[in-house]
Amino acid sequence: MSALVAANLALRFALEIAGLLAIGYWGFATIEPPVLKWLVGIGLPVLLAVIWAVFRIPNDGGAPVVAVTGQVRLAIEAGFFALAIGGLFHAGRPAWASVLLVLVIGHYAIDYPRTLDLLLGRR
Repeated sequence: MSALVAANLALRFALEIAGLLAIGYWGFATIEPPVLKWLVGIGLPVLLAVIWAVFRIPNDGGAPVVAVTGQVRLAIEAGFFALAIGGLFHAGRPAWASVLLVLVIGHYAIDYPRTLDLLLGRR
């Protein structure tokens, strides 16, 4: 494994964690009723982490619990990051959202063969 591949995998993991934290932050920062604040701030990131871990394509970091097509997996990833970035904007943190957006785009650009394979259904 090359140093760039290893660094990009580390970036991907950091982006996944940052996305979960961003969604949790959005829930706590913008939802008013305390019960909903906790449900969205904790429950939504947990639900999304489960979806991220369960619905996967074969041979992309281990055996999937539920195998999906590359397009479905790319849609899950895009929806997750869109929610995280949009949540940060909505919570009044546009600079954080912009940094997350640039890093996500950078990650997918560096890993363009995987991204293209997912998009074209080759995985």
